[in-house]
Amino acid sequence: MGHASPKSRDVGIGLELCDITIGRPGLCSFSRCVRKMSIKLVIADDHEVVRAGLRSLLRNTEFEIVGEAGCGDEAVQVALRTSPDVVLLDVRMPEHNGFRALRRIRSGNPRLPVVMMSAHENPRFLALAYAGGAAGFVLKGGSRDSLIAALHDALEGRVTWKRRSLPNLGENEFREDESTEVEIALTPRENQVLVQLSEGQTNKQIAQKLDISYETVKEHVQHILQKIGVTDRTQAAVWAVRKGLA
Repeated sequence: MGHASPKSRDVGIGLELCDITIGRPGLCSFSRCVRKMSIKLVIADDHEVVRAGLRSLLRNTEFEIVGEAGCGDEAVQVALRTSPDVVLLDVRMPEHNGFRALRRIRSGNPRLPVVMMSAHENPRFLALAYAGGAAGFVLKGGSRDSLIAALHDALEGRVTWKRRSLPNLGENEFREDESTEVEIALTPRENQVLVQLSEGQTNKQIAQKLDISYETVKEHVQHILQKIGVTDRTQAAVWAVRKGLA
């Protein structure tokens, strides 16, 4: 008696198993029957509507959302507690921005890939994400397919960063070189300005945030660049991330 072709069925737990119709006793091998296994994902964004959108977008895919977070501190806790396969992390959140959360997650679990996401393709955000050890960067306005592809790339360790997206930085400036560490003394106000600068704030926004004049901010920025030995704001932001200031 002939064998019917195997059919597949979704058993609802992240596994797609062969539904075999046969005329004699037998079992298919595990490698043939398991079509895909669920990929555990943590999502972190301070907007509930964004998290709901991601849940909807990834429904009926291989991704299983095992944890959610609405702030940076919670993102770190959830990512380290739930043992996900990959983390999707917003760059701007309260209680530690995404870049600080990224560093803490990477410190707690260096092997855990983290994909950063943002509404804007800000070159500084891209550089900060790369410098912090992110496995990729996606835009919130991107397609479902591009998001899934980015998550898979991160899981498989594929390099997806484009050098043209990381301007004004030499290859050696992305990673920390402990052999050349020099203690640099910034004033408390310069540290405040540097943190704001690293979060993508303009001089005008920094002035409003710190309640100081626009000209004073410009002066602080110039002093910061001179002290840390860089030539632009993006390099300063990367320096701040490496030092754990941003």
